[in-house]
Amino acid sequence: MEKLKLSKEEIIKTILDDPTIEMDDDEAIDLILEYKVSKNIDNAHKNTLTRGDVMADKLATFAGSWVFISIFLSVLVIWIIINILLMKNAYDPYPFILLNLVLSCIAAIQAPVIMMSQNRQEEKDRIRAKNDYRVNLKSELLTEDVHNKIDRLISNQEEIIKRLKTLEK
Repeated sequence: MEKLKLSKEEIIKTILDDPTIEMDDDEAIDLILEYKVSKNIDNAHKNTLTRGDVMADKLATFAGSWVFISIFLSVLVIWIIINILLMKNAYDPYPFILLNLVLSCIAAIQAPVIMMSQNRQEEKDRIRAKNDYRVNLKSELLTEDVHNKIDRLISNQEEIIKRLKTLEK
């Protein structure tokens, strides 16, 4: 498998989201140092939500909680007990056809709402992954630049040591 090799300029264009950048390495590093690439994804994502999106997220949060499960089970048990105790006068005698209809309606409404909420979460995750990628690229470039500068310092130091040794002789 062949690795994709990007030039520093292409990486910088990716980080800064600007395809028109043309500069040398030092200018690029200086620009990257000035430019903040990390973003608060939660705030950016919240600003794009509609009222329906917020309601769907709240419903999905509630429907996936132990409170919902407890309330739901309690209502089911109470429904069944009442209809068993009323026997012939029950509003929903065994096999609880009305209860099955109510449960089907709840499932029919709840499932697509939860899926909408999951789709939004997936989009948020994609945005977060793109942001993480940009931050990682910036960190990698800056780390490489620091490494190169340290290598140059070591090289210069070795050169100075050589000169000092020749002067001592």
